[in-house]
Amino acid sequence: MPRGARRAVPGLRRLDGLRIVEVAPGDEVAVGDVRVRAVPAAHDGRRLPVGPHRSPALGFVIHGGARTYFAGDTGLFDGMAAEVGPVDVALLPVGGWGPFLGHGHLDPERAARALAALGPRSAVPVHYGTYWPIGMDAVRPHEFHSPGDEFVRKAARRAPKVAVHRLAHGESVRPEVFR
Repeated sequence: MPRGARRAVPGLRRLDGLRIVEVAPGDEVAVGDVRVRAVPAAHDGRRLPVGPHRSPALGFVIHGGARTYFAGDTGLFDGMAAEVGPVDVALLPVGGWGPFLGHGHLDPERAARALAALGPRSAVPVHYGTYWPIGMDAVRPHEFHSPGDEFVRKAARRAPKVAVHRLAHGESVRPEVFR
């Protein structure tokens, strides 16, 4: 987890029996045969919905049978592809709590631009349609579900060689790079 997160989020201090390693960009942790490298993310680092609780935002590149980039909560930033390095699969956030995302977030267009810069073989849009206020799905379902579909369309235009897998809740995929 990001350096300082345990201090910033009181509930994390109560986790016993887990190996928790605080990391900064560039740090690498081995978990069995898998290596996890922390990479920068462009987000304000808030750890709770309100209050001063902050620690640096991070993404992670997992090196195992393939290299998978989990972007975390991030915006598009200069040098993203260089910081992340070559990856086979990218898990990119494409939405958030509502239709208007500010700095530190990827909407479908910015996520497609990130995808084009990263150039993985496969991608999965994440971070949309999950934490939505109760009842809003019935009132404005397009804002809840559309970021994934919109990302698929924009990714096809900006990064046509990348296989994009838009998953429904609970679905999984085994991209070709893992076969």
